[in-house]
Amino acid sequence: MSPEPSAPLEVDVNTVNQQVQRNDGSAILLDCRRADEWALNRIDTACWIPMDELPSRSGELPQNTGQPLVVYCHHGGRSLMVARWLRANGWPQAQSMTGGIDAWALQVDPQCPRY
Repeated sequence: MSPEPSAPLEVDVNTVNQQVQRNDGSAILLDCRRADEWALNRIDTACWIPMDELPSRSGELPQNTGQPLVVYCHHGGRSLMVARWLRANGWPQAQSMTGGIDAWALQVDPQCPRY
């Protein structure tokens, strides 16, 4: 399946949760927060590459899978920048999770610590 370049740039936490719950690899999660934030909380299935390390570590991400690459941060600002960068650099399916892990904690997983 070829990547769909018209995938929305942002995706809500409930849609991401549905993808995670399917557990079929329908989305790849990328946490772009700093190490201290990653230590506080995370979505278990996410990989972690801090925003400032992404240019040098982008080779660790799968390419041309046809799957969305959903990026999240604390509130969604950094992940939106990262998703735009990814789209410009070979990941046309990159999306930012609107509201970040804070919205995830509020709407999906109340056990997820907020900060």
